[in-house]
Amino acid sequence: MKMPLEDVMVLDLSHALAGPHCSTMLADFGAHVIKLETPGAGDIARAWGAPLPGGENSYFVGLHRNKQGISIDLKTDEGKELFFKLVEKADVVLENFRPGALEKLGLGYERAKARNPGIIYCSVSGFGQDGPYRERAALDLILQAESGMISVTGEEGGSGVRCGVSVADLAAGMYAGFGILLALRVKEKTGEGQSIDVSMLEGQMSLLNVMISGFLADRELPKPMGTAYKALLPYQTFRTQTRDLALAVGSEKLWKIFCPAIGRPDLTDDQRFRTNQQRGQNRDALVDILQQVFLTRSFEEWEAVLLKVGVPVGAINNIEQLIDHPQVKARGSLVDMEHPRAGPVRVVGVPVRLSKTPGAIRSPSPRLGEHTEETLKSVLGLSAAEVQRLVDTRIVQAAPK
Repeated sequence: MKMPLEDVMVLDLSHALAGPHCSTMLADFGAHVIKLETPGAGDIARAWGAPLPGGENSYFVGLHRNKQGISIDLKTDEGKELFFKLVEKADVVLENFRPGALEKLGLGYERAKARNPGIIYCSVSGFGQDGPYRERAALDLILQAESGMISVTGEEGGSGVRCGVSVADLAAGMYAGFGILLALRVKEKTGEGQSIDVSMLEGQMSLLNVMISGFLADRELPKPMGTAYKALLPYQTFRTQTRDLALAVGSEKLWKIFCPAIGRPDLTDDQRFRTNQQRGQNRDALVDILQQVFLTRSFEEWEAVLLKVGVPVGAINNIEQLIDHPQVKARGSLVDMEHPRAGPVRVVGVPVRLSKTPGAIRSPSPRLGEHTEETLKSVLGLSAAEVQRLVDTRIVQAAPK
């Protein structure tokens, strides 16, 4: 059976993280992703991350599997024409330039649509394609700050902090992938393409939905709570004699099971703690009681007790511990990939598992311009002489053989 997106061609002009995360999701499930980079340095992310053998970097290698790489100078007339010829063959254009940048180059949606009415043109940006902030430069940190995400992340009583991963980029990339699939579904029915406008700001607002809804209801400003969660209690980490324990008592049923399990059945009848709302009103008192209880045993002992009665409990692992996690090993969540320059590289596998048409890591990240010649010949039908002229005149860049 074919992979779900095997007949979809994506012309990917994106860089850094948000757009590339989207195109990786599509490529993992069979889309023919052509990553178009500028001659010379290419994607700015080629310089990010820990160094690997052969001059590669972990960030780019881990993010750009299953793609073909070409390099075209889009500031030249011939380069622009090559872009539009590729648009005529493609189903999707993906870009995350600052709004208006591609229009100024004559490469925007309207021009692309004129060459291919069925094109799906997905633009990912910090603040969206319109509004007073549209032209602001916006990397992940800026959007975590502007969206309010930083204001609710961090330790209680302290200043907000950035999430440990680039959640604004990653969320926007996932929403872009979702939008592209929706647009492809419409195209199946109507034959028509459309533009897609994904903003990192609105992606963060979507993740903050319940907090925004809560504030609009009670006007109580959310603030950093460490590992705790306003809507549920107990739902946070606690110290034990050995290592910290993550606890999630997510319902009244679990609360009534949890209290006897830890040797405190009296808490279920305590008027301060009988319901989740009452527990929230007396949060400090309950947390103090539970913390003293958890300090009486080791993490391993508490884990066994809580797992036995079905109360959600977990260890706080670092990345090294995650790599060696028995569940990660059992499911093959890390995949070994052979890179022609970096050698063997281990990367995170495909996170969505389809039973009949699973995604897969089929090829490593491309070198800058690695597939320029192949793509121009196979997709656009250019002759070897025509391709060589484009290389010689530096309209395109091809990787050394």
